Amino acid sequence: MLPQGCFPLLLFLLLLVLIPLFLAEVMLTALSKLGLSSELSLFAAFGIFLGGLVNIPVQKIPKEQTVEDGSRAFFAMDRFFRKPPTQQHFTIIAINLGGCIVPCIIVIYQLTRILSHSSYAVIISFIAIALNTFVCYRLAKPVPKVGIALPALVPALLAALSAIVFIPDFAPPIAFCAGVLGPLIGADLMHIQDIKHINTRVASIGGAGTFDGIVISGLLATLLV
Repeated sequence: MLPQGCFPLLLFLLLLVLIPLFLAEVMLTALSKLGLSSELSLFAAFGIFLGGLVNIPVQKIPKEQTVEDGSRAFFAMDRFFRKPPTQQHFTIIAINLGGCIVPCIIVIYQLTRILSHSSYAVIISFIAIALNTFVCYRLAKPVPKVGIALPALVPALLAALSAIVFIPDFAPPIAFCAGVLGPLIGADLMHIQDIKHINTRVASIGGAGTFDGIVISGLLATLLV
């Protein structure tokens, strides 16, 4: 018989194991709809998971005010493992490997499939990407100490809807491309100048965690079609 209070702990540990497995299964399902083999889908999933930990610095933006380190310790253990605050007079622009580069590589492959499918698919792709880019640009807002924030579900739903309505028989590649490029261009790249006015040390394109808005939008859009 388990000691009193152990069951909630065991349930929590079980969830820690099952949730990543569930997310991995969802990701593999979405990737399989994009014409990737099981091996490539697994490789891409690992690239997104592990690559989410890697930020590649590309630029420094000088700032007049001091930028403090607002990062939190793992599992909010700041009370036990305190670190001295650091200050800097610039913001680093970085590109996240798993949240940006890997999805963009998949987008390039999907664009080759779209080009070989039909001219109509190319036109619909352009319309879906342009529409999603515009909506993401309008919805994205700069958030202090975070970066550019965007509701992930809106671009995903819009990308999926555009693909389903106009070309249902070839919807997954178009939905994925629109779901990835819309937030990337409209939210991140077109708001890059707003970083100057945000008090943050690192602004990572695609790097707000393993399931950043770009990844969520692209994979969710693919699952919905």
